[in-house]
Amino acid sequence: MAEKSSNFSRFGDPSTSPIHPLLSSSSPSSIQDPTHSDSDQSCYIQITYNHASRQIKDIPILLLFSLCFLSTFAFGIFASINRNPSFKIASSFVYDSNNKSCRVPDSITHHSNSISSSNSDVVIDGLILAIVVTSVLSGPFALSVLWLLKRYCKQVVYFTVPFFVLLPVSINIYWFAACMINSTCSKEFPLAYRILVLVFVFLVIGVLIWIVVINWNRIELTALIIGISSNALWANLRLFIVLPCLTLGLLVYYVPIVVFLVFANENGKIVVREKKSGEYYCDWKRDIWVSGYYGLAIVTMIWSAAAMVEAQTYVISGTIAQWYFSKGNSTTRKSLRNSLRNGFGASFGTVCLSGSLICVVRIVRTLVDTARQENVSGMTNMLFKCCVNALFSAFDFLNKFAIYFAAITGEAYCSSAKMTYELLKRNLLCTAFVETVSTRLLSGIISVFSAAYAILVCAVAYGVSDLGAGSYIIGAMSWVLLMVVMVYVVGVIDDVIDTIYVCYAIDRDRGDVCRPEIHQVYAQLPIYRSYRSSLL
Repeated sequence: MAEKSSNFSRFGDPSTSPIHPLLSSSSPSSIQDPTHSDSDQSCYIQITYNHASRQIKDIPILLLFSLCFLSTFAFGIFASINRNPSFKIASSFVYDSNNKSCRVPDSITHHSNSISSSNSDVVIDGLILAIVVTSVLSGPFALSVLWLLKRYCKQVVYFTVPFFVLLPVSINIYWFAACMINSTCSKEFPLAYRILVLVFVFLVIGVLIWIVVINWNRIELTALIIGISSNALWANLRLFIVLPCLTLGLLVYYVPIVVFLVFANENGKIVVREKKSGEYYCDWKRDIWVSGYYGLAIVTMIWSAAAMVEAQTYVISGTIAQWYFSKGNSTTRKSLRNSLRNGFGASFGTVCLSGSLICVVRIVRTLVDTARQENVSGMTNMLFKCCVNALFSAFDFLNKFAIYFAAITGEAYCSSAKMTYELLKRNLLCTAFVETVSTRLLSGIISVFSAAYAILVCAVAYGVSDLGAGSYIIGAMSWVLLMVVMVYVVGVIDDVIDTIYVCYAIDRDRGDVCRPEIHQVYAQLPIYRSYRSSLL
Protein backbone atom coordinates (compact mmCIF):
# COMPACT_ATOMS: atom_id res chain seq x y z
CA MET A 1 0.00 0.00 0.00
CA ALA A 2 2.96 2.30 0.60
CA GLU A 3 3.88 2.06 -3.07
CA LYS A 4 0.32 2.90 -4.14
CA SER A 5 0.18 5.87 -1.77
CA SER A 6 3.35 7.28 -3.23
CA ASN A 7 1.87 6.97 -6.69
CA PHE A 8 -1.34 8.71 -5.70
CA SER A 9 0.57 11.78 -4.53
CA ARG A 10 1.51 12.52 -8.12
CA PHE A 11 -2.02 13.52 -9.02
CA GLY A 12 -1.80 16.82 -7.22
CA ASP A 13 -3.00 18.44 -4.09
CA PRO A 14 -6.79 18.26 -3.71
CA SER A 15 -6.91 21.74 -2.29
CA THR A 16 -5.25 23.32 -5.29
CA SER A 17 -6.56 21.12 -8.11
CA PRO A 18 -10.06 21.38 -9.61
CA ILE A 19 -10.19 17.60 -9.57
CA HIS A 20 -10.50 16.44 -5.96
CA PRO A 21 -10.15 12.93 -4.55
CA LEU A 22 -13.50 11.35 -3.93
CA LEU A 23 -12.61 10.19 -0.42
CA SER A 24 -11.90 13.14 1.81
CA SER A 25 -12.41 14.14 5.39
CA SER A 26 -15.82 15.49 4.54
CA SER A 27 -18.79 13.19 4.53
CA PRO A 28 -20.53 12.31 1.28
CA SER A 29 -23.48 14.49 2.17
CA SER A 30 -21.25 17.56 2.32
CA ILE A 31 -20.57 17.52 -1.41
CA GLN A 32 -24.01 16.62 -2.64
CA ASP A 33 -25.75 18.61 -5.32
CA PRO A 34 -27.53 21.44 -3.48
CA THR A 35 -30.59 21.00 -5.65
CA HIS A 36 -31.34 17.68 -3.92
CA SER A 37 -33.12 17.74 -0.58
CA ASP A 38 -32.67 15.25 2.24
CA SER A 39 -35.96 13.61 1.38
CA ASP A 40 -34.74 12.98 -2.16
CA GLN A 41 -31.59 11.31 -0.86
CA SER A 42 -33.28 9.14 1.73
CA CYS A 43 -34.77 6.86 -0.88
CA TYR A 44 -31.31 6.05 -2.21
CA ILE A 45 -29.44 5.63 1.06
CA GLN A 46 -30.12 1.88 1.30
CA ILE A 47 -29.05 0.95 -2.22
CA THR A 48 -27.10 -2.31 -2.20
CA TYR A 49 -27.21 -5.72 -3.80
CA ASN A 50 -30.71 -7.17 -3.55
CA HIS A 51 -30.36 -10.73 -2.25
CA ALA A 52 -34.09 -11.10 -1.64
CA SER A 53 -36.59 -12.68 -3.99
CA ARG A 54 -37.09 -10.23 -6.86
CA GLN A 55 -40.32 -9.27 -8.57
CA ILE A 56 -40.78 -9.65 -12.32
CA LYS A 57 -40.03 -6.38 -14.10
CA ASP A 58 -40.83 -5.00 -17.58
CA ILE A 59 -43.63 -7.51 -18.05
CA PRO A 60 -44.99 -6.04 -21.35
CA ILE A 61 -41.61 -6.45 -23.06
CA LEU A 62 -41.28 -9.93 -21.61
CA LEU A 63 -44.69 -10.86 -23.01
CA LEU A 64 -43.82 -9.35 -26.41
CA PHE A 65 -40.56 -11.30 -26.63
CA SER A 66 -42.36 -14.49 -25.54
CA LEU A 67 -44.98 -13.87 -28.24
CA CYS A 68 -42.26 -13.50 -30.91
CA PHE A 69 -40.52 -16.62 -29.65
CA LEU A 70 -43.67 -18.76 -29.50
CA SER A 71 -44.94 -17.48 -32.87
CA THR A 72 -41.59 -18.23 -34.53
CA PHE A 73 -41.59 -21.81 -33.30
CA ALA A 74 -45.32 -22.36 -33.83
CA PHE A 75 -45.29 -21.18 -37.45
CA GLY A 76 -41.99 -23.01 -37.93
CA ILE A 77 -43.53 -26.29 -36.85
CA PHE A 78 -46.51 -25.60 -39.11
CA ALA A 79 -44.15 -24.89 -42.00
CA SER A 80 -42.31 -28.15 -41.40
CA ILE A 81 -45.53 -30.17 -41.48
CA ASN A 82 -47.21 -28.28 -44.34
CA ARG A 83 -44.27 -28.20 -46.78
CA ASN A 84 -44.85 -29.29 -50.37
CA PRO A 85 -42.70 -32.27 -51.54
CA SER A 86 -42.86 -30.90 -55.10
CA PHE A 87 -40.38 -28.16 -54.15
CA LYS A 88 -37.42 -30.52 -54.51
CA ILE A 89 -38.33 -31.29 -58.13
CA ALA A 90 -39.76 -27.87 -59.03
CA SER A 91 -37.19 -27.38 -61.78
CA SER A 92 -38.37 -30.61 -63.45
CA PHE A 93 -41.92 -29.41 -64.05
CA VAL A 94 -42.80 -28.47 -67.62
CA TYR A 95 -45.87 -26.83 -69.08
CA ASP A 96 -48.35 -29.19 -70.74
CA SER A 97 -50.20 -27.26 -73.44
CA ASN A 98 -52.87 -29.95 -73.70
CA ASN A 99 -53.93 -29.84 -70.06
CA LYS A 100 -52.76 -26.22 -69.59
CA SER A 101 -51.03 -27.25 -66.40
CA CYS A 102 -47.59 -28.21 -65.09
CA ARG A 103 -46.45 -31.80 -64.84
CA VAL A 104 -43.29 -33.86 -64.45
CA PRO A 105 -42.13 -35.64 -67.64
CA ASP A 106 -42.22 -39.42 -67.65
CA SER A 107 -38.48 -39.76 -68.01
CA ILE A 108 -36.01 -37.36 -66.44
CA THR A 109 -32.38 -37.70 -67.33
CA HIS A 110 -30.01 -37.09 -64.45
CA HIS A 111 -26.49 -36.22 -65.30
CA SER A 112 -23.82 -37.06 -62.80
CA ASN A 113 -21.24 -34.37 -62.38
CA SER A 114 -17.74 -35.55 -61.84
CA ILE A 115 -15.98 -33.79 -58.98
CA SER A 116 -12.31 -33.44 -59.35
CA SER A 117 -10.40 -33.48 -56.09
CA SER A 118 -7.02 -31.89 -55.84
CA ASN A 119 -4.33 -32.49 -53.29
CA SER A 120 -4.44 -30.30 -50.22
CA ASP A 121 -2.10 -27.38 -50.39
CA VAL A 122 0.69 -27.07 -47.87
CA VAL A 123 -0.49 -23.63 -46.83
CA ILE A 124 -3.99 -24.93 -46.09
CA ASP A 125 -2.52 -27.69 -43.93
CA GLY A 126 -0.47 -25.10 -42.08
CA LEU A 127 -3.54 -22.91 -41.58
CA ILE A 128 -5.56 -25.79 -40.17
CA LEU A 129 -2.73 -26.70 -37.81
CA ALA A 130 -2.31 -23.07 -36.70
CA ILE A 131 -6.05 -22.72 -36.07
CA VAL A 132 -6.17 -25.92 -34.01
CA VAL A 133 -3.09 -25.02 -31.96
CA THR A 134 -4.24 -21.43 -31.39
CA SER A 135 -7.72 -22.60 -30.37
CA VAL A 136 -6.20 -24.96 -27.80
CA LEU A 137 -3.74 -22.38 -26.45
CA SER A 138 -6.13 -19.40 -26.46
CA GLY A 139 -7.72 -20.37 -23.13
CA PRO A 140 -4.45 -20.76 -21.17
CA PHE A 141 -3.08 -17.68 -22.95
CA ALA A 142 -6.05 -15.56 -21.86
CA LEU A 143 -5.82 -16.82 -18.27
CA SER A 144 -2.09 -16.08 -18.25
CA VAL A 145 -2.69 -12.50 -19.39
CA LEU A 146 -5.43 -12.11 -16.77
CA TRP A 147 -3.07 -13.40 -14.06
CA LEU A 148 -0.37 -10.97 -15.15
CA LEU A 149 -2.85 -8.10 -15.03
CA LYS A 150 -3.92 -9.24 -11.57
CA ARG A 151 -0.44 -9.50 -10.08
CA TYR A 152 1.77 -7.18 -12.13
CA CYS A 153 -0.60 -4.80 -13.90
CA LYS A 154 1.61 -1.71 -13.63
CA GLN A 155 4.66 -3.63 -14.85
CA VAL A 156 2.66 -5.07 -17.76
CA VAL A 157 1.47 -1.61 -18.74
CA TYR A 158 4.95 -0.08 -18.52
CA PHE A 159 6.34 -2.99 -20.53
CA THR A 160 3.71 -2.97 -23.29
CA VAL A 161 3.22 0.79 -23.79
CA PRO A 162 6.58 1.21 -25.63
CA PHE A 163 5.52 -1.59 -27.96
CA PHE A 164 2.46 0.48 -28.94
CA VAL A 165 5.03 2.46 -30.93
CA LEU A 166 7.82 -0.06 -31.57
CA LEU A 167 5.60 -2.68 -33.21
CA PRO A 168 4.03 -0.44 -35.88
CA VAL A 169 7.42 1.22 -36.51
CA SER A 170 9.08 -2.17 -36.99
CA ILE A 171 6.33 -3.45 -39.26
CA ASN A 172 6.39 -0.24 -41.28
CA ILE A 173 10.17 -0.43 -41.83
CA TYR A 174 10.06 -4.18 -42.49
CA TRP A 175 7.47 -4.07 -45.25
CA PHE A 176 9.26 -1.15 -46.90
CA ALA A 177 12.61 -2.98 -46.90
CA ALA A 178 11.05 -6.29 -47.99
CA CYS A 179 9.33 -4.57 -50.91
CA MET A 180 12.62 -2.99 -51.94
CA ILE A 181 14.32 -6.40 -52.05
CA ASN A 182 11.46 -8.21 -53.78
CA SER A 183 11.56 -7.47 -57.51
CA THR A 184 7.89 -8.26 -58.08
CA CYS A 185 6.78 -5.87 -55.32
CA SER A 186 9.12 -3.16 -56.60
CA LYS A 187 7.60 -3.35 -60.07
CA GLU A 188 3.96 -3.42 -58.98
CA PHE A 189 4.36 -0.80 -56.23
CA PRO A 190 6.30 2.29 -57.43
CA LEU A 191 8.84 3.88 -55.11
CA ALA A 192 6.93 7.16 -54.82
CA TYR A 193 3.82 5.42 -53.51
CA ARG A 194 5.89 3.32 -51.12
CA ILE A 195 7.47 6.43 -49.63
CA LEU A 196 4.07 8.10 -49.36
CA VAL A 197 2.61 5.16 -47.42
CA LEU A 198 5.74 4.98 -45.23
CA VAL A 199 5.49 8.66 -44.29
CA PHE A 200 1.74 8.44 -43.68
CA VAL A 201 2.16 5.51 -41.28
CA PHE A 202 4.89 7.38 -39.40
CA LEU A 203 2.56 10.36 -39.05
CA VAL A 204 -0.13 8.10 -37.55
CA ILE A 205 2.48 6.69 -35.15
CA GLY A 206 3.44 10.24 -34.19
CA VAL A 207 -0.18 11.01 -33.30
CA LEU A 208 -0.27 7.83 -31.20
CA ILE A 209 2.88 8.92 -29.32
CA TRP A 210 1.31 12.32 -28.65
CA ILE A 211 -1.86 10.70 -27.25
CA VAL A 212 0.17 8.45 -24.94
CA VAL A 213 2.28 11.35 -23.64
CA ILE A 214 -0.60 13.69 -22.82
CA ASN A 215 -2.54 10.87 -21.10
CA TRP A 216 0.36 9.38 -19.15
CA ASN A 217 -1.07 10.34 -15.74
CA ARG A 218 -4.36 8.72 -16.72
CA ILE A 219 -2.54 5.60 -17.91
CA GLU A 220 -0.91 5.21 -14.49
CA LEU A 221 -4.23 5.46 -12.69
CA THR A 222 -5.99 3.21 -15.21
CA ALA A 223 -3.36 0.51 -14.65
CA LEU A 224 -4.40 0.36 -11.00
CA ILE A 225 -8.08 0.16 -11.98
CA ILE A 226 -7.40 -2.67 -14.42
CA GLY A 227 -5.43 -4.52 -11.75
CA ILE A 228 -8.34 -4.31 -9.31
CA SER A 229 -10.84 -5.47 -11.93
CA SER A 230 -8.60 -8.38 -12.97
CA ASN A 231 -8.40 -9.41 -9.32
CA ALA A 232 -12.19 -9.33 -9.07
CA LEU A 233 -12.53 -11.38 -12.24
CA TRP A 234 -9.90 -13.86 -11.05
CA ALA A 235 -12.01 -14.42 -7.92
CA ASN A 236 -14.95 -15.34 -10.20
CA LEU A 237 -13.27 -17.45 -12.88
CA ARG A 238 -16.41 -19.53 -13.26
CA LEU A 239 -17.69 -16.73 -15.46
CA PHE A 240 -15.33 -17.94 -18.19
CA ILE A 241 -17.15 -21.28 -18.12
CA VAL A 242 -20.70 -19.96 -18.01
CA LEU A 243 -20.40 -17.14 -20.56
CA PRO A 244 -19.15 -19.35 -23.45
CA CYS A 245 -21.87 -21.85 -22.54
CA LEU A 246 -24.48 -19.10 -22.91
CA THR A 247 -23.08 -18.26 -26.35
CA LEU A 248 -23.17 -21.93 -27.29
CA GLY A 249 -26.74 -22.11 -26.04
CA LEU A 250 -27.67 -19.24 -28.35
CA LEU A 251 -26.22 -21.13 -31.32
CA VAL A 252 -28.19 -24.24 -30.33
CA TYR A 253 -31.30 -22.06 -30.05
CA TYR A 254 -30.68 -20.81 -33.60
CA VAL A 255 -30.53 -24.31 -35.12
CA PRO A 256 -34.29 -25.07 -35.15
CA ILE A 257 -35.10 -21.54 -36.37
CA VAL A 258 -32.72 -21.97 -39.33
CA VAL A 259 -34.33 -25.34 -40.07
CA PHE A 260 -37.77 -23.73 -39.92
CA LEU A 261 -36.66 -21.05 -42.39
CA VAL A 262 -35.51 -23.74 -44.82
CA PHE A 263 -38.77 -25.64 -44.50
CA ALA A 264 -40.83 -22.44 -44.77
CA ASN A 265 -39.43 -21.87 -48.25
CA GLU A 266 -40.94 -25.23 -49.25
CA ASN A 267 -44.46 -24.03 -48.51
CA GLY A 268 -46.07 -23.16 -51.83
CA LYS A 269 -47.09 -24.67 -55.15
CA ILE A 270 -46.17 -24.97 -58.81
CA VAL A 271 -47.93 -22.33 -60.92
CA VAL A 272 -48.07 -21.48 -64.62
CA ARG A 273 -46.54 -18.15 -65.63
CA GLU A 274 -46.48 -16.36 -68.96
CA LYS A 275 -43.44 -14.73 -70.50
CA LYS A 276 -43.53 -11.49 -72.45
CA SER A 277 -43.15 -13.50 -75.63
CA GLY A 278 -46.42 -15.31 -74.93
CA GLU A 279 -44.81 -18.62 -73.92
CA TYR A 280 -45.82 -20.41 -70.76
CA TYR A 281 -43.55 -21.97 -68.17
CA CYS A 282 -43.75 -23.48 -64.71
CA ASP A 283 -42.45 -21.72 -61.62
CA TRP A 284 -42.46 -22.17 -57.85
CA LYS A 285 -44.70 -19.75 -55.91
CA ARG A 286 -44.29 -19.45 -52.16
CA ASP A 287 -47.30 -18.97 -49.92
CA ILE A 288 -48.10 -15.40 -48.96
CA TRP A 289 -47.38 -15.89 -45.25
CA VAL A 290 -43.83 -17.18 -45.84
CA SER A 291 -42.37 -13.70 -46.37
CA GLY A 292 -43.95 -12.50 -43.14
CA TYR A 293 -42.57 -15.51 -41.29
CA TYR A 294 -39.09 -14.74 -42.61
CA GLY A 295 -39.35 -11.24 -41.17
CA LEU A 296 -40.65 -12.56 -37.84
CA ALA A 297 -37.89 -15.18 -37.55
CA ILE A 298 -35.13 -12.70 -38.42
CA VAL A 299 -36.43 -10.17 -35.89
CA THR A 300 -36.58 -12.91 -33.25
CA MET A 301 -33.01 -14.02 -34.00
CA ILE A 302 -31.60 -10.48 -33.87
CA TRP A 303 -33.52 -9.65 -30.71
CA SER A 304 -32.39 -12.92 -29.09
CA ALA A 305 -28.75 -12.20 -29.92
CA ALA A 306 -28.95 -8.69 -28.44
CA ALA A 307 -30.77 -10.01 -25.37
CA MET A 308 -28.09 -12.67 -24.90
CA VAL A 309 -25.36 -10.02 -24.98
CA GLU A 310 -27.23 -8.04 -22.34
CA ALA A 311 -27.88 -11.20 -20.32
CA GLN A 312 -24.16 -11.93 -20.23
CA THR A 313 -23.52 -8.38 -19.03
CA TYR A 314 -26.24 -8.85 -16.41
CA VAL A 315 -24.67 -12.08 -15.16
CA ILE A 316 -21.21 -10.48 -14.98
CA SER A 317 -22.54 -7.46 -13.10
CA GLY A 318 -24.60 -9.47 -10.64
CA THR A 319 -21.72 -11.83 -9.85
CA ILE A 320 -19.13 -9.08 -9.39
CA ALA A 321 -21.53 -6.98 -7.31
CA GLN A 322 -22.08 -9.87 -4.90
CA TRP A 323 -18.31 -10.28 -4.64
CA TYR A 324 -17.91 -6.54 -3.97
CA PHE A 325 -20.52 -6.34 -1.23
CA SER A 326 -19.46 -9.60 0.46
CA LYS A 327 -17.82 -9.44 3.87
CA GLY A 328 -14.05 -8.95 3.77
CA ASN A 329 -12.29 -11.21 1.25
CA SER A 330 -14.96 -13.89 1.31
CA THR A 331 -16.75 -14.82 -1.87
CA THR A 332 -20.35 -15.75 -2.37
CA ARG A 333 -20.54 -19.37 -3.43
CA LYS A 334 -23.94 -19.02 -5.06
CA SER A 335 -23.32 -15.64 -6.68
CA LEU A 336 -23.15 -16.94 -10.23
CA ARG A 337 -26.22 -19.11 -9.73
CA ASN A 338 -28.17 -16.16 -8.31
CA SER A 339 -27.20 -13.95 -11.24
CA LEU A 340 -28.28 -16.57 -13.77
CA ARG A 341 -31.58 -17.10 -11.96
CA ASN A 342 -32.31 -13.38 -11.82
CA GLY A 343 -31.12 -12.64 -15.37
CA PHE A 344 -33.22 -15.35 -16.99
CA GLY A 345 -36.02 -15.05 -14.46
CA ALA A 346 -37.38 -11.93 -12.82
CA SER A 347 -35.20 -9.50 -14.81
CA PHE A 348 -35.46 -11.20 -18.19
CA GLY A 349 -37.94 -8.56 -19.36
CA THR A 350 -35.38 -5.88 -18.47
CA VAL A 351 -32.72 -7.77 -20.42
CA CYS A 352 -35.02 -8.05 -23.44
CA LEU A 353 -35.90 -4.35 -23.28
CA SER A 354 -32.24 -3.36 -23.17
CA GLY A 355 -31.48 -5.63 -26.11
CA SER A 356 -34.36 -4.25 -28.18
CA LEU A 357 -33.29 -0.65 -27.53
CA ILE A 358 -29.75 -1.43 -28.62
CA CYS A 359 -31.06 -2.98 -31.85
CA VAL A 360 -33.27 0.02 -32.60
CA VAL A 361 -30.47 2.50 -31.89
CA ARG A 362 -28.04 0.64 -34.12
CA ILE A 363 -30.56 0.52 -36.96
CA VAL A 364 -31.27 4.24 -36.66
CA ARG A 365 -27.55 4.98 -36.45
CA THR A 366 -26.97 2.98 -39.62
CA LEU A 367 -29.67 4.98 -41.41
CA VAL A 368 -28.14 8.25 -40.22
CA ASP A 369 -24.67 7.18 -41.35
CA THR A 370 -26.11 6.25 -44.74
CA ALA A 371 -27.69 9.70 -45.01
CA ARG A 372 -24.35 11.28 -44.20
CA GLN A 373 -22.64 9.36 -46.97
CA GLU A 374 -25.26 10.53 -49.45
CA ASN A 375 -24.41 14.16 -48.54
CA VAL A 376 -28.04 15.22 -48.44
CA SER A 377 -28.18 18.99 -47.93
CA GLY A 378 -30.86 21.11 -46.34
CA MET A 379 -31.68 22.65 -42.98
CA THR A 380 -34.19 19.95 -42.11
CA ASN A 381 -31.67 17.18 -42.68
CA MET A 382 -29.05 18.99 -40.58
CA LEU A 383 -31.49 19.47 -37.70
CA PHE A 384 -32.49 15.83 -37.94
CA LYS A 385 -28.86 14.72 -37.67
CA CYS A 386 -28.25 16.98 -34.67
CA CYS A 387 -31.33 15.65 -32.87
CA VAL A 388 -30.40 12.06 -33.60
CA ASN A 389 -26.83 12.57 -32.37
CA ALA A 390 -28.15 14.15 -29.16
CA LEU A 391 -30.46 11.18 -28.62
CA PHE A 392 -27.59 8.78 -29.25
CA SER A 393 -25.44 10.54 -26.65
CA ALA A 394 -28.22 10.49 -24.07
CA PHE A 395 -29.04 6.85 -24.72
CA ASP A 396 -25.40 5.74 -24.56
CA PHE A 397 -25.03 7.44 -21.20
CA LEU A 398 -28.21 5.98 -19.72
CA ASN A 399 -28.00 2.50 -21.22
CA LYS A 400 -24.32 2.01 -20.37
CA PHE A 401 -24.97 1.59 -16.65
CA ALA A 402 -28.69 0.82 -16.53
CA ILE A 403 -28.19 -2.93 -16.97
CA TYR A 404 -25.50 -2.93 -14.25
CA PHE A 405 -27.83 -1.19 -11.81
CA ALA A 406 -30.65 -3.58 -12.71
CA ALA A 407 -28.40 -6.56 -12.00
CA ILE A 408 -27.51 -5.13 -8.60
CA THR A 409 -30.93 -3.95 -7.40
CA GLY A 410 -33.44 -5.85 -9.55
CA GLU A 411 -35.15 -2.62 -10.64
CA ALA A 412 -36.90 -2.20 -13.99
CA TYR A 413 -34.97 -0.79 -16.93
CA CYS A 414 -36.35 2.75 -16.83
CA SER A 415 -36.02 2.95 -13.05
CA SER A 416 -32.45 1.66 -13.28
CA ALA A 417 -31.50 4.24 -15.91
CA LYS A 418 -33.00 7.08 -13.86
CA MET A 419 -31.55 5.93 -10.54
CA THR A 420 -28.08 5.39 -12.03
CA TYR A 421 -28.05 8.88 -13.46
CA GLU A 422 -29.18 10.34 -10.13
CA LEU A 423 -26.62 8.24 -8.25
CA LEU A 424 -23.71 9.44 -10.37
CA LYS A 425 -24.97 13.02 -10.37
CA ARG A 426 -25.35 13.17 -6.59
CA ASN A 427 -21.82 11.91 -6.14
CA LEU A 428 -20.38 14.08 -8.94
CA LEU A 429 -19.05 11.07 -10.85
CA CYS A 430 -18.63 10.75 -14.60
CA THR A 431 -18.17 7.53 -16.57
CA ALA A 432 -16.10 8.89 -19.44
CA PHE A 433 -12.72 8.44 -17.77
CA VAL A 434 -13.27 4.80 -16.84
CA GLU A 435 -14.87 3.85 -20.16
CA THR A 436 -12.41 5.44 -22.56
CA VAL A 437 -8.93 5.07 -21.10
CA SER A 438 -9.29 1.54 -19.70
CA THR A 439 -10.75 0.15 -22.94
CA ARG A 440 -8.03 1.66 -25.11
CA LEU A 441 -5.25 0.59 -22.78
CA LEU A 442 -6.54 -2.97 -22.60
CA SER A 443 -6.90 -3.06 -26.38
CA GLY A 444 -3.27 -2.00 -26.76
CA ILE A 445 -2.07 -4.63 -24.28
CA ILE A 446 -3.84 -7.52 -25.98
CA SER A 447 -2.67 -6.27 -29.38
CA VAL A 448 0.95 -6.43 -28.21
CA PHE A 449 0.61 -9.93 -26.72
CA SER A 450 -1.31 -11.23 -29.75
CA ALA A 451 1.23 -9.72 -32.15
CA ALA A 452 4.07 -11.37 -30.22
CA TYR A 453 2.30 -14.73 -30.51
CA ALA A 454 1.67 -14.21 -34.23
CA ILE A 455 5.33 -13.33 -34.85
CA LEU A 456 6.38 -16.48 -32.99
CA VAL A 457 4.00 -18.63 -35.06
CA CYS A 458 5.22 -17.00 -38.27
CA ALA A 459 8.87 -17.59 -37.34
CA VAL A 460 8.24 -21.26 -36.49
CA ALA A 461 6.26 -21.82 -39.71
CA TYR A 462 8.97 -20.13 -41.76
CA GLY A 463 11.77 -22.09 -40.08
CA VAL A 464 10.39 -25.63 -40.07
CA SER A 465 8.74 -25.63 -43.51
CA ASP A 466 9.14 -24.32 -47.04
CA LEU A 467 6.01 -22.19 -46.97
CA GLY A 468 7.82 -18.95 -47.78
CA ALA A 469 5.26 -16.14 -47.98
CA GLY A 470 2.58 -18.58 -46.80
CA SER A 471 4.05 -18.37 -43.28
CA TYR A 472 2.85 -14.74 -43.13
CA ILE A 473 -0.70 -15.89 -43.88
CA ILE A 474 -0.50 -18.47 -41.09
CA GLY A 475 0.82 -15.85 -38.66
CA ALA A 476 -1.92 -13.39 -39.60
CA MET A 477 -4.63 -16.04 -39.16
CA SER A 478 -3.23 -16.96 -35.74
CA TRP A 479 -3.22 -13.30 -34.75
CA VAL A 480 -6.84 -12.81 -35.84
CA LEU A 481 -8.07 -15.91 -34.00
CA LEU A 482 -6.24 -15.02 -30.79
CA MET A 483 -7.43 -11.42 -31.01
CA VAL A 484 -11.06 -12.61 -31.18
CA VAL A 485 -10.60 -14.52 -27.93
CA MET A 486 -8.72 -11.69 -26.24
CA VAL A 487 -11.26 -9.07 -27.33
CA TYR A 488 -13.93 -11.21 -25.65
CA VAL A 489 -11.84 -11.25 -22.45
CA VAL A 490 -11.34 -7.48 -22.65
CA GLY A 491 -15.11 -7.05 -22.98
CA VAL A 492 -15.60 -9.02 -19.76
CA ILE A 493 -12.95 -6.94 -17.96
CA ASP A 494 -14.65 -3.75 -19.18
CA ASP A 495 -17.95 -4.92 -17.72
CA VAL A 496 -16.19 -5.70 -14.44
CA ILE A 497 -14.61 -2.23 -14.35
CA ASP A 498 -17.98 -0.55 -14.93
CA THR A 499 -19.72 -2.75 -12.35
CA ILE A 500 -17.13 -1.94 -9.69
CA TYR A 501 -17.55 1.72 -10.59
CA VAL A 502 -21.30 1.54 -9.90
CA CYS A 503 -20.69 -0.42 -6.68
CA TYR A 504 -18.18 2.20 -5.60
CA ALA A 505 -20.73 4.95 -6.32
CA ILE A 506 -23.28 3.09 -4.17
CA ASP A 507 -20.72 2.81 -1.37
CA ARG A 508 -19.94 6.49 -1.66
CA ASP A 509 -23.63 7.37 -1.67
CA ARG A 510 -24.20 5.40 1.55
CA GLY A 511 -21.01 6.60 3.21
CA ASP A 512 -19.82 2.98 3.45
CA VAL A 513 -16.57 1.23 2.50
CA CYS A 514 -17.03 -2.42 1.53
CA ARG A 515 -13.67 -2.78 -0.24
CA PRO A 516 -11.05 -0.37 1.15
CA GLU A 517 -8.45 -1.36 -1.46
CA ILE A 518 -10.89 -0.41 -4.22
CA HIS A 519 -11.83 2.88 -2.60
CA GLN A 520 -8.15 3.78 -2.30
CA VAL A 521 -7.77 3.57 -6.10
CA TYR A 522 -11.18 4.80 -7.28
CA ALA A 523 -10.91 7.78 -4.94
CA GLN A 524 -8.34 9.21 -7.35
CA LEU A 525 -10.84 9.45 -10.19
CA PRO A 526 -11.93 12.98 -11.12
CA ILE A 527 -15.17 14.46 -9.86
CA TYR A 528 -17.33 16.91 -11.82
CA ARG A 529 -18.96 19.72 -9.91
CA SER A 530 -20.57 21.08 -13.08
CA TYR A 531 -22.13 17.70 -13.81
CA ARG A 532 -24.83 18.83 -16.20
CA SER A 533 -22.40 20.88 -18.28
CA SER A 534 -19.93 18.03 -18.54
CA LEU A 535 -22.69 15.66 -19.60
CA LEU A 536 -23.82 18.01 -22.35
